[in-house]
Amino acid sequence: MMSYARSLSKPSAALICCLFHLSLTSYSQAFVSLQSQSITRSVSSLGATSGRCDQQQHGTNSRATPFQQIRKQNRNEFVTTISAAALATSLFLSSSQPAMAAGYESLSSEQKFVAEAWRTVDATFLDRTFNGQDWFQVRQDLVKKKYKSMEEAQEAVSNMMSNLGDKYTRYLSPAKYQSLVDSATGTLAGIGVEIATNKEQVPIVSDVEPNSPAQKAGLLPDDIFLESDGVKFDKTTTPDDVALKLRGLQGSRVSVTVRRGETTKDFIIQREPIKVTSVRSYTKGKIGVIRIKNFSGTTGATVKEKVEDFQKKGVKTILFDLRSNPGGLLPGGTETASLFLKRNKPLVFVVSNKGVVDAQETFADGFDTETPIVLLVDHNTASAAEVFTAALKENGRAKVVGEQTFGKGIIQTIRELSNQNGGVAVTVARYETPRHNDINKSGISVDEAVNVECPKDDALACVPSSVL
Repeated sequence: MMSYARSLSKPSAALICCLFHLSLTSYSQAFVSLQSQSITRSVSSLGATSGRCDQQQHGTNSRATPFQQIRKQNRNEFVTTISAAALATSLFLSSSQPAMAAGYESLSSEQKFVAEAWRTVDATFLDRTFNGQDWFQVRQDLVKKKYKSMEEAQEAVSNMMSNLGDKYTRYLSPAKYQSLVDSATGTLAGIGVEIATNKEQVPIVSDVEPNSPAQKAGLLPDDIFLESDGVKFDKTTTPDDVALKLRGLQGSRVSVTVRRGETTKDFIIQREPIKVTSVRSYTKGKIGVIRIKNFSGTTGATVKEKVEDFQKKGVKTILFDLRSNPGGLLPGGTETASLFLKRNKPLVFVVSNKGVVDAQETFADGFDTETPIVLLVDHNTASAAEVFTAALKENGRAKVVGEQTFGKGIIQTIRELSNQNGGVAVTVARYETPRHNDINKSGISVDEAVNVECPKDDALACVPSSVL
């Protein structure tokens, strides 16, 4: 397939450019499935896989994605890519071992653990002010403390990271980290639902996969999660918290309690491997609708096939339904956008914690630069989905309708900590739109506000005919 986009790093170093929407955090959507996922990890990495990672455990040499040509002027920045598809997270993985300070061996195992967590954040965190803290004094206080147990040390690390003022930078307990590893390596299964938050920030069923255990049991979109296996959910519960309860060993059963309208319903559902169909399409008259549930390494190719089919049917307008799309792989978003843009159009600017700017742009005309495009978004449209949205909107290629998007303009890495002490998720980079807008915490405004509550299989019901 022809490549449509390129990436040029400034000043000299190429920046690894995988971005995902971190489902470990609140306000994000999570797929409760065993679908494979994609991650990028350092060649020196020894750590486990997590988040969108595939069941393929082998790596390949660093190379451009199907649509990208990355000019790597600093050859030390090779990466190994592990490919495939599943949960909805945003990460790089690594477990590099930095040099130890003098006297390190005299520390207790708990003190070594907090020192390791501090070093990992120190080396990678985007905000070099560390939220205005005396960061080295934080280390001194952590390492000097005498801990009664590893659990107490883990709590100290959790508090240290929460004080950084970034909800995406957080400590992952051994159970949570292992759950991510298990879901990535194929030892866990799910029930086949998407989880999002509604406007009240309560976790709900966003969508149900066809022929999944959840559909067969009777779960419906907009069901509000109340409880699972005795654990109650409320406004403080994130989609990932729910996902962790719903995932488990294949063939095992999980109890789920939801509220539907004024009624409470209980279900016992058997977990099975779930294959999520991330791109769906349908037509109505001369309008073709493509629903993208998340962006992966194959999204661009799949969307191209859908549009080619539309062309055969005489479709005159394309509507992309991006509601509740939590993101996925950054290349998936930029590659898909490049299909519809002319050459030399900016796609996204990724800025590392060292100030290195990776400027990504199209280098050839996309295969369809003429068909009118409308994007339907909502408050759960995030991350790579926002990259796709901004690329088309700010290049004058699409009209955006719906409601203000989520506003996730930062990138995380997940790193394993030694001795099975969990891991840390750390914000390591940010991105800007083609017009250099920083959308983090603000989102993308729409050209026209419309109701977004129409069924997921009838996005046209949300969009006035005047827009199309």
